[in-house]
Amino acid sequence: MPFSEAIVSPLRRVSEGHIWCEGAAWLPHSNQLLFSDVKKGALHLYDVDTQSTLLVTDQSNYANGNCTLSSGDVISCEHGRRCISLRSKDNLAIAKVIIEKLDGKRLNSPNDLVERKSDQTIWFTDPPYGIISDDEGFKSESQIVGCYVYCYDPKTEQLTIATTDVQRPNGLVFSPDESILYVADMSIVDFPTQGLKHLKAFDVNGSTLSNGRLVYEVEHGIPDGMTVDQFGTLYLSSSEGILVLSKEMQLLGKIATTETVSNCTFDSAEKTLYITASTSVYAIDIDTAYLSKLS
Repeated sequence: MPFSEAIVSPLRRVSEGHIWCEGAAWLPHSNQLLFSDVKKGALHLYDVDTQSTLLVTDQSNYANGNCTLSSGDVISCEHGRRCISLRSKDNLAIAKVIIEKLDGKRLNSPNDLVERKSDQTIWFTDPPYGIISDDEGFKSESQIVGCYVYCYDPKTEQLTIATTDVQRPNGLVFSPDESILYVADMSIVDFPTQGLKHLKAFDVNGSTLSNGRLVYEVEHGIPDGMTVDQFGTLYLSSSEGILVLSKEMQLLGKIATTETVSNCTFDSAEKTLYITASTSVYAIDIDTAYLSKLS
């Protein structure tokens, strides 16, 4: 069964003219895709029904990753304020800071985040890319020794370092049963001769992670944002496009793009994959059930 038969539409550009697209998050209540233009400091909506792009705000504080919560509200990683912010689904333009410090010290620049639906905890990565220059944040010194993966419990407002077993954590996603967290490590950007460009898997134990293991190494470019479908197939960003990995982390195929991919997400039905890539947003229809049979 060839991989190409799982792709049921051509790749199509649905939004363009941006600087650096990131943070794809599907909004099921409105049938829209939320995404960031990080370097422009903007948030946009792509409306599927009208096939148009709408500006949410041009004052996003260099928002990067976004995630739609079970409630329908949205959380965002802000490089500018070095925080996680909350946006009501009824007014996405206004953001309230909910996480900004660990033991009184400012976070580096939260990059990507995901909700664990079973307990509504928020997990995020905190590399330094928003504070190393003024390109997508404000150049500043780090107040925290390392770059970690965090778990935040909104019920107790407790922030926990989930693992230190990563150098430059970036994209992250849970397995369908939420027992495994996949984390992209892209430290090769900072350490060209000794850095990493791979995907790690961790077992989830309450608010911490254990048993970190290498499950896939990216050949071209770096791993960034990712998503997973209901069958456990993982869709990973790279400079070649989207790398499609089986639940056993075997490469099934690639969705080629002409721009470097930063992130991706599905619509509610898991029929259309939306891809943020450099200056554009793309969409492609996929038969995920067919893909699941290839592994």
